[in-house]
Amino acid sequence: IFCANNHVAAGHATLKTAHTIAHAEKKPKMEHTRESTLVLFDVDGTLTAPRKVVTPEMRQFMADLRKKVTVGVVGGSDLAKAKEQLGDDYVDVVDWAFPENGLNAFKDGKSIAVQSFKDFLGEDKLKKLLNWILKYMSEIDIPIKRGTFIEFRAGMLNVSPIGRNCNQTERDDFEKYDEVHKIRETMVSKLEIEFADYKLKYSIGGQISFDVFPIGWDKTYCLQFVEKSGFKEIHFFGDKTYKGGNDYEIFEDPRTKGHTVTCPDDTFKICTELFM
Repeated sequence: IFCANNHVAAGHATLKTAHTIAHAEKKPKMEHTRESTLVLFDVDGTLTAPRKVVTPEMRQFMADLRKKVTVGVVGGSDLAKAKEQLGDDYVDVVDWAFPENGLNAFKDGKSIAVQSFKDFLGEDKLKKLLNWILKYMSEIDIPIKRGTFIEFRAGMLNVSPIGRNCNQTERDDFEKYDEVHKIRETMVSKLEIEFADYKLKYSIGGQISFDVFPIGWDKTYCLQFVEKSGFKEIHFFGDKTYKGGNDYEIFEDPRTKGHTVTCPDDTFKICTELFM
């Protein structure tokens, strides 16, 4: 399974995980049950390698874990892309499924809520935002560009300077280029200034893109659906838990116990130690 360090900043967040486990070891170990414990997972870099399909071994592990605790998945991608990675039966093999950070929410395989970015922003503001992004991206110079620079999702925009149509090698190359030249980070900082009155949040995630959504519509959005279910603990596993990463808000939220991972193997290891 793919495993690599994701940004130096993630190392800092990993310390929180180590501290959490060490602290827990000083107390009597809690007995985790499906009624007492919910475990939420990010997708890319946590359950799968970025934009890759989940392995049979991870699917089996998730099924085994589900016998011990309640299991949910929260990702930024829409339902179609989530199914590409996790399987067509994705919403049926977990207890809670939260595509688009929970703006499209499922419990026990059934839809329970859908939110609309377009309705929140309104057509005039949306057009101004889209036009600005397209103009900006037409003027930046990066080694290659492909297609699908903006993906319009129900609850957010996904913006990719290289274009989502790039292949895996091009994705990997752009990620390395972006770490040095800060293409996404620079664009986000300019958007924050230009559209300060729009009440939007910008979250860098994955290898090639960033998400645009209303403040409060990050991954913490999904917690409103689960916090009334009586869980004693809600654990979250993600790879981009550093400030500015798309796992940061839910990782830091006081309602969750956050764990930083660097790859699916890391997820397997920590979950086994905690729950199995």
